[in-house]
Amino acid sequence: MQLFFNSSISENDKEITFDKNESRHIIKVLRKKEGDTLHITNGNNFLFTVKIRVASDKKCIASIAEVFQKKSSRNYTLHIAIAPTKNNDRFEWFLEKATEIGIDEITPIICANSERKSIKKERMEKIIQAAMKQSLQYKLPHLNDTVRCLDFINSKKDGELFIAHCEKSTEKPTIQKCSTPGNSYTILIGPEGDFSPAEIQSAIKMNYQPISLGENRLRTETAGITAASHIAFVNEKDY
Repeated sequence: MQLFFNSSISENDKEITFDKNESRHIIKVLRKKEGDTLHITNGNNFLFTVKIRVASDKKCIASIAEVFQKKSSRNYTLHIAIAPTKNNDRFEWFLEKATEIGIDEITPIICANSERKSIKKERMEKIIQAAMKQSLQYKLPHLNDTVRCLDFINSKKDGELFIAHCEKSTEKPTIQKCSTPGNSYTILIGPEGDFSPAEIQSAIKMNYQPISLGENRLRTETAGITAASHIAFVNEKDY
């Protein structure tokens, strides 16, 4: 099944009109014609089955035949706050793979040792949308605006809070040992130069549990993917 994304479609709509780019893709590339079926999600756990009514490569129009509200395949929520990498490709890779594994919210954080201070949010959102469609999921992860690390740490968060850092001065159990299945998780992932001591101490004061992601020192994007994978594994028996 090929999945399309349209954030504006709702369960009360009767038809959908695709923009010029999507219309051309549907008619010219996929060679769809009148009467053919398409599947669309609005990124809010809804799946729409539609039939093409007007097969125009400039303005394709489809009638909505069926609407399903899909139940989430996960019994947990995951929010990863992560420092953008110097190389944009590596951060995009993280967004893509974290979406495929399963994540609900992503916040880019600017740390004392960050090499990159901003991201192209519109482009990053397209990466997430493409990964959601490719992995046939119906809930679009939310990409927040970039914030300072200390501002994020000091804002109230519910659920279990973790910080993955490289300092040896504190005891760090593995995330599998200290996470409870079926919960909400917020995980802090720092830049290549790691969190500063002040950031680590601030996080601990705000009840973030220092955790280990293994013996090897990981790149930022690898640490983010590893954290998402460990949380998925902890919850696997409850799927």
